[in-house]
Amino acid sequence: MQKLFYFPGSCARASHIALREADASFELRLVDFATAEQRKNAYLKINPKGRVPALETERGIITETPAILAYIAQQYPHARLAPLDDAFAFAALQSFNNYLCATVHVAHAHIRRGERWADDSSAIAEMRRKAPEVMAGCIQLIEDLYFAGPWVMGEHYSIADPYLFTITQWLPVHGIDSSDYPKIHQHLVKMLERPAVQKAIEIESM
Repeated sequence: MQKLFYFPGSCARASHIALREADASFELRLVDFATAEQRKNAYLKINPKGRVPALETERGIITETPAILAYIAQQYPHARLAPLDDAFAFAALQSFNNYLCATVHVAHAHIRRGERWADDSSAIAEMRRKAPEVMAGCIQLIEDLYFAGPWVMGEHYSIADPYLFTITQWLPVHGIDSSDYPKIHQHLVKMLERPAVQKAIEIESM
C-alpha cells in the first residue's frame, strides 16, 4: 500500500486531501518535525531533501507537492481531479500549482526558515519583516488574476484546490486575514465544507 509521509498543517496536507478525494488506499506516516525526524537518517533514506510530503508507491518515492498531486490525478482518473484529456488546461493547472510551490511557499518560508538563506541574524530578521508583504502580494495576484471561480480553475474542483487551501491556512502566520481577499476567503469556506478536507484535518489533529 502506498504511504504518505506528512507533518500536520504542512504542504503535505494538499496531497493528503487529494488522496481522500480520490478515495485512494494509503497509509499516513507522521514525520515529527518537533524531534527533527526529517533530518534523521531513517527519513533521509526515503526523502534525501528532508522535507514532506513524500509519497511511497509500488514503483518508488515521489516528492514535491505538484508532482504528487499530478500523480494522484493521473492514477485515479475516476476522481476527475484534473483535465487529463486537455493538454492546455492541464498545463494551466500545473502552472498554478508550480507558482504555489516555487513562489508562494518560498515566500512563506522566509518568515520561519530564514536560516536556509542567511546566517546573519539581522538578515534573517529582515526576511521575517519582509515576508508578509511578499506573501500578501502573491495572494493578491491570485485573487486578481489566477482564481477563475468558484474553484481555482473554474467550474470543476481540481488538485489546485487543496493546494491553495493549504497555503491559505498559513496566512495568519503573516498577520494576513483571508477575508481581505473575497474570492480566496470564499474558497476557504467552501473547502472546509468538503468531507475529505474535514477528515484530513481531523486525522492530522489527532
